[in-house]
Amino acid sequence: MRNRIMGLLAIVALMLPGIAGAQTTLRVVKHSDLKVLDPIWTSAYIVRDHGYMIYDTLFATDAELKVRPEMVDKWELSPDKLTWTFTLRDGLKFSDGTPVTSDDVVPSVKRWAARNSLGQLLWTKVAFLKALDPKTFQIVLKAPTGIMLQALGQPSQPPFIMPKRVAETDPYKQIDDYTGSGPFMFLKDQWKPGEKVVYVKNPYYKPRPEPASGLAGGKVVKVDRVEWVTMPDQQAAVNALQANEIDMIEAPPHDLYKLIEADKNLKLEVLGKLGLQYIFRYNQLFKPFDNPKIREALLYAFNQKDFLEAAIGDPHYYQVCKAMFICGTPYATTVGFADKYDGNIAKAKELLKEGGYDGTPVVLLQSTDVDVLTNLAPVAKAAMERIGMKVDMQSMDWQTLVARRAKKDPPDKGGWNALLTATDSVEARDPLINTFINASCDKAWFGWPCDPEITKLREAFADEADEAKRMEIVKKIQLRAAENPTHAFLGQFVVASAMRKNITGALKASVPVLWNISKQ
Repeated sequence: MRNRIMGLLAIVALMLPGIAGAQTTLRVVKHSDLKVLDPIWTSAYIVRDHGYMIYDTLFATDAELKVRPEMVDKWELSPDKLTWTFTLRDGLKFSDGTPVTSDDVVPSVKRWAARNSLGQLLWTKVAFLKALDPKTFQIVLKAPTGIMLQALGQPSQPPFIMPKRVAETDPYKQIDDYTGSGPFMFLKDQWKPGEKVVYVKNPYYKPRPEPASGLAGGKVVKVDRVEWVTMPDQQAAVNALQANEIDMIEAPPHDLYKLIEADKNLKLEVLGKLGLQYIFRYNQLFKPFDNPKIREALLYAFNQKDFLEAAIGDPHYYQVCKAMFICGTPYATTVGFADKYDGNIAKAKELLKEGGYDGTPVVLLQSTDVDVLTNLAPVAKAAMERIGMKVDMQSMDWQTLVARRAKKDPPDKGGWNALLTATDSVEARDPLINTFINASCDKAWFGWPCDPEITKLREAFADEADEAKRMEIVKKIQLRAAENPTHAFLGQFVVASAMRKNITGALKASVPVLWNISKQ
């Protein structure tokens, strides 16, 4: 009881600076406003970032892209490679002071597996998941797989650990209890959508002892309070940074980099070394993109450089890349796509005719408040119109787009035909973690591609240990995706975070995390 009272007093002290003395507050402008709070319900990066603030993970990916234990202390694999036994670290607690146990882990992992692409693939191998005791849980497989740790420790969509009562929420419904297991606590009563999101240091959180590396290691919080400040006007955000009204901007526009570099009090840091990949996503439930020929036509109509120039502008920060699984990675190959993405209008028109395009308007969603996305939809619209398609481009803020993309309504009834987004290259570097190549119908990412051949090839990749054979499977996947596209990939780019020079310790990681940061 005494420990619980002391913990509550610590929380009060964090919330009331008059009690605790001077309080260190880190003010950050994120890439988007936060309107959804469930990181399992959606894969939107702003919600993922919120997830990393308040939840911990079983495993995590370090700066070298190796999977390391986080909440897990140790694990064993049986000789027949069917039984994985995991033991949690000592001292794990939720933000309400209650212990984290295996009974919390089991429903958290199950809920994640229902929605996550790699989790779904892993679950085809799982016989059952059960808690053995408060600190130990077990995953028993029907057949061996080499993707267990990769799935549990993936960077963008890991299984965030929630209390049992929360984790048992239907994965297709949003949670309404934000008790977390991570380094920060979310103050819902101070959350003002469109204005700010507030977090404080979680006094119950026990970091790992080793130094932080990427998303792994000790998540040591070095500030008392974090505020995500919403500023859709990026010039205004830079002005606020210069005036010391905010401390960081996650992703300022590339055209403002020179202004930031010219200020002796500011600095730019590229924290995600692999950057991001642009994606054009078809909704295959409705005409015209239910037809593979019409989808393929756009692979020829689009010119990657047009998108990259419009959105990024500076070749120092972008790269034309015809490798689906990211240039500069082990599975980079242009097989199936070497002749595409060059703006071949004649070939695109030919395929559009073969597909029997009948003038059906394409409802194209445009995000207006995320700088690196805003200029993409007009480029796509122009390319589609050049080959004879009708396009109804509908503009909205990113969070509205995130809500709308989940709808399966017909495009003329509030649904959609196409949208553009960006994905972290770390999350696109192989067929298992690449969300957009998942073609498992209703279980696939929004757009719901359905292709048994691609699904079988992804399963074969998961089961194969030999890297040369894996590469051959990658080529087969790309050849299939070139003729029956799940999405178009439109080049790679990197972004730099801007911050005042008194901000130190920002980690180089694929997710912009805020532990380890100090404010002098």
